Amino acid sequence: MALISGGFFIGWVVGATSALVLVVATASFLVLRNYRKWKEMKAIPEIKPWYPILGNSMLMDSDGEGFWKQVIHYSEEFRYMPLLKLWIGPFPHLILYHQDTVEVVLRSSTFIEKSYLYRFLQPWLGTGLLTSTGKKWHSRRKMLTPTFHFTILVDFFEVMTEQANILVQNLEQYLDKDPFNCSSYIVLCTLDIICETAMGKNIGAQKNKNSDYVKAVQSMSDLIHHRQKSPWLWPNLFYNIFGEGRQHYMNLKILHSFTDKVIEEKVCKIKQQEQYQNGAASSNHLRKNKERRAFLDMLLNARDEDGKKLNYASIREEADTFMFEGHDTTAAALNWAIYLLARHPEIQRKVHNELDEVFGDSDHHITMQDLKKLRYLECVIKEALRLFPSVPFFARILNEECYIRGFKIPKGTDVIILPYALHRDPDNFPEPEEFRPERFFPENSAGRHPYSYIPFSAGPRNCIGQRFALLEEKTILATIMRHFWIETKQKCEDVGMVAELILRPSKGIWIQLKKRPSPSS
Repeated sequence: MALISGGFFIGWVVGATSALVLVVATASFLVLRNYRKWKEMKAIPEIKPWYPILGNSMLMDSDGEGFWKQVIHYSEEFRYMPLLKLWIGPFPHLILYHQDTVEVVLRSSTFIEKSYLYRFLQPWLGTGLLTSTGKKWHSRRKMLTPTFHFTILVDFFEVMTEQANILVQNLEQYLDKDPFNCSSYIVLCTLDIICETAMGKNIGAQKNKNSDYVKAVQSMSDLIHHRQKSPWLWPNLFYNIFGEGRQHYMNLKILHSFTDKVIEEKVCKIKQQEQYQNGAASSNHLRKNKERRAFLDMLLNARDEDGKKLNYASIREEADTFMFEGHDTTAAALNWAIYLLARHPEIQRKVHNELDEVFGDSDHHITMQDLKKLRYLECVIKEALRLFPSVPFFARILNEECYIRGFKIPKGTDVIILPYALHRDPDNFPEPEEFRPERFFPENSAGRHPYSYIPFSAGPRNCIGQRFALLEEKTILATIMRHFWIETKQKCEDVGMVAELILRPSKGIWIQLKKRPSPSS
């Protein structure tokens, strides 16, 4: 027994030593390969101190909330620097937060390749629309763009109103009660909406608060973000040995099992419809199904430029992508908007006045025509996205040499764009920390630089689902505000911000609900 234990120990030591040697050798190779970049970009201001091989990684707080405070601190400290250089391990990254520098990258049809950091999303999302590049991305973008045509969004709108009303019913239990955390209720509502619109399945998440899928999404976001800023965990071998590989796998199993099950049910349903397509009952069913046509239906019928249908792996990676991007980002945006309205009663009154002008004493469900009239509410949502963009940063790799603010940037350099800091440029948004929806009145936003406000990115790779997201946020927020007056005693520093893949309130949004008076009272 002792011999076995001793042999195991010796084997472990040899294995660990070999792994360490491999790490050092790989890191040394990467340092040498990036030496030319270091020389060419030496003049660009950088965060200090940085260390050989590890770069600035040792400075980064491992805690998501602490890390985001660092990002905010650096963006304020270097506000008037033209560019900022950050070393993640031996790799130099440029941080961009000025409209003209951001424009160089985002408006380009050449710089569409996502950064190396996005590779850690691929086990979950594959190489779908978010992570793919080149010919595959162009083909998928062209194929999927019709999915978000206005007439299809009208079909989705019915689902949004139904789920928003269920949300209000769930919130009514807190009327005139103690403060409660509304974040989880918002997340479950957006999950129900994306499941039914994207996958064609009503999972009733709002009636079952313990959603394994939601927990897995949040855990996965945390794990991926931690890995992105920890270069020693980039190799799969070391991530599985020294990192959170086991937890990553468990989350992946939950997320993919959920998608697999929904796709399987949808395929079976389509086959059943085909078998009975000549029957009268089937015709009625098909008409009803057409009214509720989901994103998955379109994926199953989509064809590429060569007329070929997508294979199963392609269908799942796009479904996973839309499930993730379609509920977590929207939930974050809604939570921040609710918090800001609760903190600013004078703005909340303006929202209520607009709702009263549109609906009066009527309690009819919101229509698309109603939403078009809620212009101030739309400005509230846009201003909330300015202060708290759902996606706190996105990254590209420059696949050819270019110049930014007179600095030569070598090919292969990674660029991180920081909307949070960009949106706080006082030249575009005076007193940037103030919540002022009037900034987005047409007369106030006319002439504003197109790359000064990018909550949905911009240029060729802008968010394909931004109209869907804005429609959903406006529908849910209008439904909530028609029923409640919202208050909070939670200060901004008590909310906490954590920027993983999504910018979310780390301590939740704690609010109190009161019945708002009727328009005629």
